[in-house]
Amino acid sequence: MTTDHVARWLQDNPLSASHVDCATTVMLKILDGKCKMKAEEKVIMTLLYDQVKTRRGEQLGDEMHQLIANARDHLDDEIKNVIYEKRVLAETMISRPVMKGFKAMIRQRGLIEDGKI
Repeated sequence: MTTDHVARWLQDNPLSASHVDCATTVMLKILDGKCKMKAEEKVIMTLLYDQVKTRRGEQLGDEMHQLIANARDHLDDEIKNVIYEKRVLAETMISRPVMKGFKAMIRQRGLIEDGKI
């Protein structure tokens, strides 16, 4: 899976603001090390996040994207703890049906086969 493939997928499958929140939350989960996806799926979700990181979600916006950017540049234990706290908060802000719908949509539309997102 390449950046171009994910960009084309995203063009054919535009994400809503709530789906941007979901992608952002998955990125936080990847960064804090709690994500149970396969390595290839993490790469795909990171590529997807990179395509939407300039967009505001319904509830998560520029502050969260800046935190993720900082963590990706310098991921130490201190920032990992902050990421964990923000991820748990983000997961409480996004309803379960919205997150489950996002996960189902990206599987049904072929971005990710069948993984544990």
